[in-house]
Amino acid sequence: MNTNPDAIKILCYGDSNTWGYIPSTEERYPVNIRWTGRLQELLGDDFWVVEEGLNGRTTNVEDPDSPGKNGLEYLLPCLKTHNPIDLIILMLGTNDTKEKFSRKAAMIASGIEDLLEEIRQTAYDRNHHVPRILLLSPPYVDDKVTKAQEDFTSATKTSQELGDYYQRIAEKKDLPFIDIAELVKVSREDGIHLEPEGHKTIAKSLYQIITSL
Repeated sequence: MNTNPDAIKILCYGDSNTWGYIPSTEERYPVNIRWTGRLQELLGDDFWVVEEGLNGRTTNVEDPDSPGKNGLEYLLPCLKTHNPIDLIILMLGTNDTKEKFSRKAAMIASGIEDLLEEIRQTAYDRNHHVPRILLLSPPYVDDKVTKAQEDFTSATKTSQELGDYYQRIAEKKDLPFIDIAELVKVSREDGIHLEPEGHKTIAKSLYQIITSL
């Protein structure tokens, strides 16, 4: 926990690529490798980066095989836990592309809009205003990689369409936006998760945009 009472609090809300899933071992990267930890190091003690990543988290759809992964359901208590929040970084959508959900990109984008509305209604910053929100579209899934085919049989096309949908949402709501797929590629180990270099690249890009806000 950051002990600086004036630190700018940044909530990072995402899935396994925010949690720090290691594609080769299925374990978790240490904090100094995860993009959240790297971002904290770059920003320093004037900022407080709060990690809220969960493996398998969706935007707003229930997973019958894995309870508790609905991102919308958990968002309300999460926001109330961490209020006041100065900036929220939102990166979800990858798990919505799983075959069992049969979701098109437009449906996933609609889920993101539900999350943004929950933030608007529930979250507040130190001045009791709605926090700044930085919207990220996730990296592309590589459904040709063997380990990805069990759940993500045809996820590549849908994941490639998310960036355009998210960008339109960001423009409509006047939010800063980054298409993460333009910066990094997923690991060849599983076609879903990031390698350490990807985490490093994301942290550097976020550092640049956060310090410019």
